[in-house]
Amino acid sequence: MGRRGSGTPTLTDVAALAGVSPATASKALNGRDEVAPATRAKVLEAAEKLAFRPNALARSLVSGNTSTIGLLTSDSGGRFSIPVLLGAENALGDNQISVLLADARGDAIRERHYVRTLLAQQVAGLIVVGESSNRRPSIGRDVPVPVVYAYAESTDPQDLSFLPDDRGGAKMALEHLYSLGRRKIAHITGPVDYRATVERVNGLNEFLDDVGLPLAGREVRYGEWSQRWGRHAAEFVLNDDPDVDAIFCGSDQVAAGVTETLAARGVRVPDDIALVGFDNWEIFSTETSPPLTTVDMNLQRLGAIASQHLFAAIGGEQATGIRHLPCRLVIRDSSGGR
Repeated sequence: MGRRGSGTPTLTDVAALAGVSPATASKALNGRDEVAPATRAKVLEAAEKLAFRPNALARSLVSGNTSTIGLLTSDSGGRFSIPVLLGAENALGDNQISVLLADARGDAIRERHYVRTLLAQQVAGLIVVGESSNRRPSIGRDVPVPVVYAYAESTDPQDLSFLPDDRGGAKMALEHLYSLGRRKIAHITGPVDYRATVERVNGLNEFLDDVGLPLAGREVRYGEWSQRWGRHAAEFVLNDDPDVDAIFCGSDQVAAGVTETLAARGVRVPDDIALVGFDNWEIFSTETSPPLTTVDMNLQRLGAIASQHLFAAIGGEQATGIRHLPCRLVIRDSSGGR
């Protein structure tokens, strides 16, 4: 995440010297009533020793004055950025913090321009949202405000990135199908070079190994994130393994195409083949016939947690690394598990 120069003391440094938490140090420095006078004195003494000068924007956030966060995305369709934005706004709204959205449309030059534009608007921090959960270049260590990555993994291990737990989500889907007595489970998914694809396949393989089941349908079917691919891949699976009794799809869009092929072949869902998707993309998951059981990535929650960590970073509580947040299973008619 963006950070101050290496020699500049932070709120965390002040808190450590005073022997209190960063949250308590922040309250003490901002004159909050809930801090005991003796504790406030220790914090002020530590700040004086370290020559700590709190960031003005951070002080405005902590004191409750209106301020602004920037949300930078390349997801021009809004499929992932809008839920993350909604989650961030919900989390920050109580603190009178507004969110500015900028869409770089996958263009590096446009992204740099928007970073400059948002900084010119004196945003207190940035949330960077990916168009996929693939690794993406860090926007750099010289950005003068904290940065958190949501639904994107920064290439810089010193940045803080939040991702859905795709591997755990896949296991959740497989556990559900297994609990319903399904033992011949095939997998149809998206491009092999997507991080989400790889993680979901890893979760699939780990679960099948744990329960001692082979993968049905001969092999994992990699292709596009499209209904067309779902239709074609379902044909391949059924031709290669007519005894398949469940299909786990790497996205709801793919699953929607699978349902079309199954219906055309007279295969009943879920009676003959149970079906589970991924994403809980409602234009597909609720509109297919029957509606899809699917894995929800909890993107609003991801946005809320990313914004909370950004708020903490603005106050001096910086963190690094990759955090995987749990998904949840939404059970509908396609799996027969209601």
